[in-house]
Amino acid sequence: MRKSRIITTAIVLSVLLAACGGDSQEKPESIVLLTHDSFALSEGVLEQFELDTGVAVQVLRAGDAGTMVSQAILTKDSPVADVMYGVDNTFLSRALSAGIFLPYEAAGSDMLVPGLAVDEHVTPIDFGDVCLNYDKAALAAANLAVPTGLSDLVDEPYRGQLVVENPATSSPGLAFLLATIAAFPDGSAYSWRDFWADLRDNDVLVARDWDTAYWSEFAGGGSGTRSLVVSYASSPPAGVIFSDPPPEVAPTGVVPAGCFRQIEYAGVLTGTEAEPWARQLIDFMLTKTFQEDMPLNMFVFPARADAALPDAFVEHTEIPAAPASLAPEIIDADRERWIEEWTEIMRS
Repeated sequence: MRKSRIITTAIVLSVLLAACGGDSQEKPESIVLLTHDSFALSEGVLEQFELDTGVAVQVLRAGDAGTMVSQAILTKDSPVADVMYGVDNTFLSRALSAGIFLPYEAAGSDMLVPGLAVDEHVTPIDFGDVCLNYDKAALAAANLAVPTGLSDLVDEPYRGQLVVENPATSSPGLAFLLATIAAFPDGSAYSWRDFWADLRDNDVLVARDWDTAYWSEFAGGGSGTRSLVVSYASSPPAGVIFSDPPPEVAPTGVVPAGCFRQIEYAGVLTGTEAEPWARQLIDFMLTKTFQEDMPLNMFVFPARADAALPDAFVEHTEIPAAPASLAPEIIDADRERWIEEWTEIMRS
């Protein structure tokens, strides 16, 4: 009888241990964070996580957001990392549909900026608004007013003034295309296709990527002639910070109408063998230590509502009050079709 009770107790304990899962896992020396090439933090930030947990973080950069998501999907059954950071709302549905994330509600989620959280599998970490930027001196020299919205761009006075990025090859280019689709949706009397045909006829310049558009074609980048460019709400403060000496007033500005909000998420990857510590890394990403370090390194806005912004962000830009957005599942369903249609319009 006693032997039977011992066996029963052992079975119960084994079931409880299995149910606890991660609690019985051996602490690893390190975990791997899969991210995009733009990931950057100040020295010592990730080291603070190691001091807090005893687990180091190895950073694995995998190209742009699209390439990173593709790698995570292809390696889902044998993941190359424990956590992924940097999937944005233009690729999120693709990642969720592939089932690459485990559900997790991070500590600190109650402090998020409203409207950023969309799914139980991922945690918003930062956001950035893709907006029209203008060079103040170039607009003044052309005797042009600051555009009040997207519709102004097709008017004759702005002929040859705008440079955009190709949505097939550029993240801000795709975000701007999505902003125009939100502003001029299918079925409207004046659709986004009409808008882009008018932009084409008004001598818009399409660059392959942001670097080319901003630094080579935009007057505010130093070597271009065009007064308007698709960039970010955080570009004017960056222009101040990286100037020597920094000007008192930013030479570029943001058009707050017609922006598109990009939100970057992090999630625990399915198949990780270090789930408890992967969860802790997500929690750490929502601490003020991490959140307040991002703006001056990645020029994004923190997802945590009470995170302090650098003075340059407060003085030289604004967060658009009503940026455009589209549901991730809508973007995922129509993204490739929209890009193909845009390409045909611009070839005409």
